[in-house]
Amino acid sequence: MGEYSKYIAKERRSVPTPKDMVKDGKCVFGTFDKEFETMDLLSIKNATEIPENFNRLRLTLWEAVEVHLEEGILLAACSDMALFGAMLCVFYDKRKKKVYQWIEQLASADVVISPNLINGAKTVARKNKCRIRFVNHFEKGKAAVQGTQAGESGEISYQFKLTRISKPSVVSIPLDDMAKRNRPLYTQKDFFRAEGSVTINGVTYKSTEQSTAIIDDHRGYYPRKSHYDWLTTMGLHEQDGEKRWLAFNLTRNQSVDQEKYNENLIWFADETSLLPPVTFYKDIPTSEFAGKAKWHIKDEHDMVNLDFTIYDLASVIIHAKPVINSDYFIVFGEISGYIRDEDGKQYFFDKAPALGEDKTLLF
Repeated sequence: MGEYSKYIAKERRSVPTPKDMVKDGKCVFGTFDKEFETMDLLSIKNATEIPENFNRLRLTLWEAVEVHLEEGILLAACSDMALFGAMLCVFYDKRKKKVYQWIEQLASADVVISPNLINGAKTVARKNKCRIRFVNHFEKGKAAVQGTQAGESGEISYQFKLTRISKPSVVSIPLDDMAKRNRPLYTQKDFFRAEGSVTINGVTYKSTEQSTAIIDDHRGYYPRKSHYDWLTTMGLHEQDGEKRWLAFNLTRNQSVDQEKYNENLIWFADETSLLPPVTFYKDIPTSEFAGKAKWHIKDEHDMVNLDFTIYDLASVIIHAKPVINSDYFIVFGEISGYIRDEDGKQYFFDKAPALGEDKTLLF
């Protein structure tokens, strides 16, 4: 253990993953070392304020991929919120500092989220000529994603094969008093090498040996009112004449205990280093973005100290009160500052490409 390990709660240390995420109506909470074989969140008892036979109406399912290429950043995702589904694709051109986005509203029946992330389980969404498909072989450290969408930004298609670089991040976070409710937010995030390409309006951007990706598998019962902030970067980090694979994940959500239950960490090749809870400070509300904004992200122990300058964003705004009210912003820009691993070593960033999310939901 390093000198900063004292700031990491024991509940953040991964333990062997049980076969079932839910047993006898109760969900397990904590940090785990690999994929769950079964994640039957619909069988949870007392997950929300409504009876269990209505669980499907409150459960959010999501699988997404973020790919960092030399020329830009791709985010592609699909989700199923029971009342409706969505397919989303965003490309950030690093040179122009400009976002292109494609959004397709779907019926819930048009989206199938994989039951787990092993043995070739598939996530698929499709409507007309728009589609996305994940094939998950995480037990082998492999995955693949391909898709195509069309809209006001033209046409985009992509296909990538992914090979895991590091250890997985698997967490099950309580979003309510555990003595009162079994309300989980589960997420698995993995850091991969990426091989493939993106084609936008006939122009193809190919991967290189430095191209990387993160897959985010995400399932849970959000409270009626919820909010989260998120930031990540990834790639081949160069410092002091040394290059090494490095990515990080920073999130602030409605965990009932931020110290014990969070998903903050640094990925290296074949190893991770945990980070404590962080807070996001914003110079303006993201909804008021008009060309430039800045976030500051820090913790209480000087392990995270980052400035994130935002140059452009994609937005998904759904206002259908009183049923749903969603303000979802995917932001792109550059980070400067540092993070520190548990040994105290600092990793510095100077205008490194990054992306984040700011989401407020009434659902």
